[in-house]
Amino acid sequence: MSNLLKIAFRNLRRYQRRTILTSMLITVGVVSVLVFTALSGSFKGMMIGEITDSMLGHMQVHKKGFVASIDNLPLNLTMPPKDVALVTEVLDRSTLVESYSARVKFGAMLSNFVETTNIRLNAVDPEMELATVPLLAGRIVQGEECADAMQPGNIIIPELLAKGMGIKPGDQVVIVATNRDGSVNGVPLIVAGILESATGPGGRDGYINIADARDLLRMKGNEVSEFAVRLSDFGNLGRAKDEVSAALSGELNNKGAPRFEVHTWEKLSPFLNIAKMIDLMTLSVRILLVFIALISVMNVMIMAVYERIREIGTISAMGTLPGRIRSLYMMEGLLLGVFGSAAGIIVSFLAVLALNLWPVSFNFGRQTGLVLQPSMAAGDVVFTAVVVMLVAVAASLQPAIKASKMEPIKALRHV
Repeated sequence: MSNLLKIAFRNLRRYQRRTILTSMLITVGVVSVLVFTALSGSFKGMMIGEITDSMLGHMQVHKKGFVASIDNLPLNLTMPPKDVALVTEVLDRSTLVESYSARVKFGAMLSNFVETTNIRLNAVDPEMELATVPLLAGRIVQGEECADAMQPGNIIIPELLAKGMGIKPGDQVVIVATNRDGSVNGVPLIVAGILESATGPGGRDGYINIADARDLLRMKGNEVSEFAVRLSDFGNLGRAKDEVSAALSGELNNKGAPRFEVHTWEKLSPFLNIAKMIDLMTLSVRILLVFIALISVMNVMIMAVYERIREIGTISAMGTLPGRIRSLYMMEGLLLGVFGSAAGIIVSFLAVLALNLWPVSFNFGRQTGLVLQPSMAAGDVVFTAVVVMLVAVAASLQPAIKASKMEPIKALRHV
C-alpha cells in the first residue's frame, strides 16, 4: 500500500499543472458547499430563533384537539386546574425544560368607543412569558417596558390595529368576549404598548394579563389554553418532546383517548416550509459538488490513461497484476480528492472566519439589522470530505479498469 501511495503521488507530481487545476476545481466545490451550508444553517437557525423566541416557544402542550381547532381559539378545550397542575409538575420535573408559560388564548372584540374590530388575545403571566419568549420584549415599538405593559389593567395591541383605529399608548379601550357558557362580558383596559408583528403586517395578536382574562371569561380556577415551553438546549427538542409526551401519555379522557398533545414549533409554524426549502437548497449544492468532483477527476484519470499507455504496457509486461494497476489509478483519484478536500476545508474555515469578523446583516420581514453568524459543524466538514474522496475514487474506477485491461503488446506498440 505504501509503495502504491508513493507511485501515485509521484505520478501526480509529474503532471503538476493538471493536478493543481483539478484540485482547485474540487476545492471550489468544497468551499461552495461548506460556506453555503454555514450561511444557510445560520439563516435557518436565526429564523427559527425569531419565531420560537418571540412568540411560540420551542414546544407547546395543549388539551387534545386544541391545535386542530386553534383558528377558533375554543374555550371548551382549555385545561382544567387539575390538568394544569399535572402538566406543571411534569415540566418542573424535566431537566431539559428551562422555563414555561401558561397562556389563555381567546378571541375578542376591541373597541375604542368609536370603532370596533376583532382581536386575538394571549393572556399571560409577564415574568413567565418573558422567560419563555425573551424576544417578545423587543417587539414593543411604543409604550412601556414589556413586563409593565402586561400588568393587570393593561393591554398590548398589535401595530396593525393601533394604526387602523388611531390608538396610542395611554388610551382606554374595551375588550368584549364571550365565555364558555355563552355570556358576553366586557372589561376596560389601558393601552400600555404597541406590538410589532413577528409574522408580518397582518398580525392581530395582543397581550393582556392572565388575571384579567380569567375575570373577563369567568373562569373557574386556574384554567389554561396552552403551555409554551423553552428548553435549556434547543438541540434536545426531540428528546424533550418524547419525554414530556411519555410522562403525559398515561392520562386518558372518558373515551380512553389521551388528554394531552405535545407539539414542537415545527407543527405550529408555517416557517417549517421555508426551513425545508433551505435544506433542499443545501442538498442541491451538495449534489452539484458530487458532479464537479466526478467530472474533474474522471477527466484527469482518462487523460492519464491515454498519456501513459506505453507505461502501462511496460509494467504489465513486467508482470504487474491488473488489480495492482487498477489500485494505482484509484489511489491517484483518492489523492486528488484528499488534496482538494483539505484545501477546501482550510479556505472554507478562513471564509467563515472572515464572515464572523465582518458580519453580513440583512432584513427579514419586519425584523431589521439581523446579523448572520455562520459556523462550520464538524459533521458537515467530515461528511463533505468523505463524499468528495469517495466520489474521486469512484470517478477513477472506469479509467482504472480500462488501464488494467490493456494488452501489454498493443500498449507497447502505441505511439
